[in-house]
Amino acid sequence: MKFKRYCKTLTLKNDPELIRDYKKVHSKGSIWPEITKGMKDVGILDMEIYIFGNHLFMIMDTVIEFDHNRDMKLLASKPRQSEWESYVSTFQGVSKNATAEEKWQLMDRMFEMNQKEDYKAEDGQLEEIKSQK
Repeated sequence: MKFKRYCKTLTLKNDPELIRDYKKVHSKGSIWPEITKGMKDVGILDMEIYIFGNHLFMIMDTVIEFDHNRDMKLLASKPRQSEWESYVSTFQGVSKNATAEEKWQLMDRMFEMNQKEDYKAEDGQLEEIKSQK
């Protein structure tokens, strides 16, 4: 199966209590169901967020047809999405009106062990899951 991969970064407020609460908000079963449904509806297959101190790193895998600019705007229009972004902005140190696209910054890949081609961050990196037999 082929998919696109996007990597993004965001910095949280450097406040241990807020960081602890942000982790809680993103713990298993805590994300509002409308948020994950909206992500799936626009073509996001999977998303992982990692943390180091107050720095976040996101891996977002999408369908091949995913257009980052178009589909992130579509995501912003989904039910409760603006409410969610306003809520989590408390931890992120950004405007309550900022969309996910405005908060999370695309990262350029600078190294891949078996790199075959270059790509622009906004185009996503084409990946393929190889079946394991």
